[in-house]
Amino acid sequence: MESMITLPKVMEWLREVKDPEIPVVSLVDLGVITDVAISDNGVKINMTPTFVGCPAMDYMVNDVKSTLNSKGVENVEVIVSFDKQWSSNNISEKGRSALKEFGLAPPPHYDRIVDIEILEQTPCPYCNSTNTELKTPFGPTLCRAIHYCNNCKQAFEQFKPV
Repeated sequence: MESMITLPKVMEWLREVKDPEIPVVSLVDLGVITDVAISDNGVKINMTPTFVGCPAMDYMVNDVKSTLNSKGVENVEVIVSFDKQWSSNNISEKGRSALKEFGLAPPPHYDRIVDIEILEQTPCPYCNSTNTELKTPFGPTLCRAIHYCNNCKQAFEQFKPV
């Protein structure tokens, strides 16, 4: 292992690990990486998936390990933890911008309870119009809903607020 592994360096490397379903957003910017600990024995990463039963978790765990291994970190432990529930509020501003550029409406920040009204008031990622309607809260994955923009006539997905 490299003699001087630092937290900023590990975080930089982890930003290379992209979400397999949304390859423009790193796991760090998605807020899935919840803790990083560095010791003489290696690096321990805690991850909290966006949803319990996320089918991409094994892929993400292996991608984190292989990315850090490729940087010379030999001992990498990745723990999938549900100690703290993941929240869409964990998505960084960089992550929100990347979602929008990818064509997914980023979830709004919220304070208390997520209700259907938050889903219904979603700006279009293509034209920024708020003249949109929720077509179904069930998208191609558990973390997405499908909307339609009445202005630009585009269907689009929203990354759900959770």
